[in-house]
Amino acid sequence: MKIAVSSTGKDLDSDVSSVFGRCPYFIIAEIEDEKIKAFEAVENTSADQTGGAGISAAKIVAEKDVNALISENVGPRALDVFRQFNIEIYSGSGSVNEALQGFIDDKLKKIQ
Repeated sequence: MKIAVSSTGKDLDSDVSSVFGRCPYFIIAEIEDEKIKAFEAVENTSADQTGGAGISAAKIVAEKDVNALISENVGPRALDVFRQFNIEIYSGSGSVNEALQGFIDDKLKKIQ
């Protein structure tokens, strides 16, 4: 299973970003046997757009074939994109690692 997390930085110790569409990075983590097996940091090239950042960012994440996204806040237009790709959305905070562990432990609130 692949999980995307909106992140302030490039590693698992970075904080979950308070915004989705304009976060600096996405951490794409592979979860297997309830453990983080691998991850990659993907720069959010939509962050500096004047408009439509959420939609563009959602497309970047969807192209990574993720099953779910963890973020503090996702706008309605980005949510629409995720619905089209059947990507589940969860609310998470703290470090990326803590948010991923919360997902693994089934403790995160599902938004969509």
